[in-house]
Amino acid sequence: MEKRQLGNSDLHIYPVVFGGNVFGWTIDEKQSFEILDHFTGSGFDAIDTADVYSRWAPQNSGGESETIIGNWLSKRGKRQDLVLMTKVGSDMGDGNKGLKKEYILKEVEASLKRLKTDYIDLYQTHFDEEATPVEETLSAYDELVKSGKVRFIGTSNMSPDRISESLQTSTDKNFPRYQTLQPHYNLYAREKYETQYEPLALKENLGVITYFSLESGFLTGKYRTNADLGKSPRGGDMNKYFDKRGLAILDALDKISVKYNTDQAAVSLAWLINRPSVTAPIVSATKVPQLSSIISAPNLNLDTEDINLLNSASAY
Repeated sequence: MEKRQLGNSDLHIYPVVFGGNVFGWTIDEKQSFEILDHFTGSGFDAIDTADVYSRWAPQNSGGESETIIGNWLSKRGKRQDLVLMTKVGSDMGDGNKGLKKEYILKEVEASLKRLKTDYIDLYQTHFDEEATPVEETLSAYDELVKSGKVRFIGTSNMSPDRISESLQTSTDKNFPRYQTLQPHYNLYAREKYETQYEPLALKENLGVITYFSLESGFLTGKYRTNADLGKSPRGGDMNKYFDKRGLAILDALDKISVKYNTDQAAVSLAWLINRPSVTAPIVSATKVPQLSSIISAPNLNLDTEDINLLNSASAY
């Protein structure tokens, strides 16, 4: 397992990122600590979260994930060994959202406090706010990088045009440049990324860290019939995948997982890791045994026949 560079930054990570959206939502702090201990104990070093995680859960107000990660960091003392990623711009409630400079400079302080750290390795635009000029947003990031509170910046959920405009503005104004892109991309959800974002990512050498890498669990193979929908909080609308294409993907995953004596999730992640434009998939787990797929995926060497089978089954 070799590290991969995120864009043109100084950040190098092993090719799986743990997604902290589950912290404070489907697992509590104790369970989160166990997951983080096992993930990092297995040699991985990158954790992704956001200021808004997990505001949607009952009684939550946002910041719960960052708080749990911060508590874990303070107890384990591994900050220098990790690449810590968080995001800004999502709706925190009470009108607190967006990408205006004043808001970003305020919100980063809240994230730093919750994370119990002096710096964020990768600070990402979570959702675009097109009413705010990209120059204003980038000027905020420029101030944060110069102050040492942020090392590098990335983006997610922006249009290709706004990303291109941002990159050009960074060049023109000597502002920090987006080094990463965080898109929704996986074996099932291919078309939007491959047609609209992948050419830009390759041209601009953006590090790509994919979210929904297992399509909310569908690509683990545990959802196959309507009877399976109650298996987790995410299972409610999983039947939308039970079409000809979705079932063909599951069939291909089944065949390859048997071939390598592994599971469907590991194969799905290995397909992503093998994509030319992808640096690392982001993936979550709520139980330690679920981490086995994450841990094994980077060392699962799919051959050309496997890749062709998966590409054919998932063709759009």
